[in-house]
Formats: sequence, C-alpha cells, structure tokens
Amino acid sequence: MTTIAVLGNGRVGGNLATALTRAGHEVTVADRTPGAAADAARTARIVINATPGAGSLERLAALREDLRGRILVDVSNATVDGPDGLPADLIYPGSSLAEQLQEALPETRVVKTLNTMLFPVMTAPAMLTRAPDAFLSGEDPQAKQAVHDLLIDLGWRKEWITDLGGIRTARATEAAILFVPHVIRSGGFAPFAISVAR
Repeated sequence: MTTIAVLGNGRVGGNLATALTRAGHEVTVADRTPGAAADAARTARIVINATPGAGSLERLAALREDLRGRILVDVSNATVDGPDGLPADLIYPGSSLAEQLQEALPETRVVKTLNTMLFPVMTAPAMLTRAPDAFLSGEDPQAKQAVHDLLIDLGWRKEWITDLGGIRTARATEAAILFVPHVIRSGGFAPFAISVAR
C-alpha cells in the first residue's frame, strides 16, 4: 500500500484515483480549493500530476517545498489546443513538460508515463485488441521502479512497460500527442494507445 496524491480531479485524475484505490492504495485527490494540492502532496509518497498540461509547470513549481523528496508521476501533455479543442501544437517544442518540471523541482524525482493513450486505457490496458505500451522516462531508477509497480497494479503487464531512459526521452512521448487529433478525427473518440510493434 502506497500513499498517493492525485493532483487534478477531471477524467484522468478521477479515473486513476478510482483504480489505484481499488488496487489497495491510500489515495487523496486534490481539488482546486486553496491549499488542497499542498496538503495532499505533503502526506504522499507518490504524487500524480493529472492537471491540464498548459498550467502544470506553474502549479507544481509553486509546490516545490511540498514535493521535495517525492516521486512525481507526470501523465500530462502540455499543448496548445486548436479551435476544436484538440491538441494542435506543443508548448515546449525541443523540450517537454517533464523536463521543465524536473528542472523546476530538482529535489523531486519526476517520472513521465501514461501520456501516449486516451485516459480509459491508463487503468484498463487489456481493453484494447492489441497490446499497448506504457513508456517510462526519468532520471531515478528507484522512482521508475516504484512507478512500474503502480502500472502493474493498474493492469499493465511487465512486457507492456518500456523504460526509455532519462527524463529527456519524455520529449518523444509527449510529441506523440500530435497523433491524437488526427486519430480521433479519423476513427472517433474510441480508446487507443501508441504502441511499438516488435
């Protein structure tokens, strides 16, 4: 059992919180009330960033002291949305939200994952007809192992989880968000994930 704080109570955060609670973890969800995120982060071993990516850096940088020593799991994508509300461009081209967070929070261990799929797949990967991939990016091996274990609790098989290396590799998985609007326009809003055929 791990104490987990989920920052963000939308579809992504709510889905993750429900599934992690069901898996036996102690989960707190921080809403937008003043001080809620700081209180939740302070009492958790692992903090999940499920806030909208465009404002994540500012929000989390303000929690620097509360996130000291924590594992921060970043599942967000920082994008500029087009007129239809779907991602049109990256906010940090040549970088990534995860890298920006790690730079702003040097005493927090940032791990990027679960950002290459529609949110229902995050907690039910077996729903797809083909095996999906969950990618891990981060500098700290122990933090990545802890996140790997959480993914197993969410139904991910070991062979579906790929450690890409350091936090810089997150710029590749974050860029994959640019596939999303085209896939949705082509096939509708059905669950899917980016995967590597081997």
